[in-house]
Amino acid sequence: MIAIYAKLFWEFFKTGLFAVGGGMATLPFLQTIGSSTGWYTYGDLMNMLAVSESTPGPIGINMATYVGYTVAGVPGALIATIGEITPSIIVILIVAAILKSFRNNPYVDRAFYGLRPASTGLIGSACVAVMLEVLTTIQTIKPESGILNRFALPAGLAQVFDLRGILLAAVLLALTNCVKPVKNLHPIVFIAISAAAGIVFGFAGA
Repeated sequence: MIAIYAKLFWEFFKTGLFAVGGGMATLPFLQTIGSSTGWYTYGDLMNMLAVSESTPGPIGINMATYVGYTVAGVPGALIATIGEITPSIIVILIVAAILKSFRNNPYVDRAFYGLRPASTGLIGSACVAVMLEVLTTIQTIKPESGILNRFALPAGLAQVFDLRGILLAAVLLALTNCVKPVKNLHPIVFIAISAAAGIVFGFAGA
């Protein structure tokens, strides 16, 4: 078990160290962890994302806790969470110590300018992956060599889209942007509606 704990800490330490841009930017790292360790499938990752989004706390930390628990129980959850937050604590302490002297440094400013599009790309990649997994039946296949993913299409093109998922996403998009009486409701209301719709549609399609 010590080897599992060490691997959990190391994998999430790397995730916390390089996940610039917030919790959603950790998804590409989590996908890589799942494919390299076999701890969870891509479908499991989407379920983790749904649970993490609907529970209190930062999504990246929630995901680390969830994965750690599924792999090694409560100790695994604690170790994965500590691994996730340790780089942030170290970086924040360093930044706090030198912020005054580096606040107006042009090199620091340019470095953050370069990091912004990188974090945007990571978040965009995660969004595309989530959309493919939730709204279609297209499977993303990590390459054994190279850097580009491959995509597996179903036998019939008519089966590419998950109509129930698309319908639910469209209804929620309309409710949160266009329908004035409900657009300002708390996000947890829409999460509850989505959970209920998933149960109903799941039983109806079973």
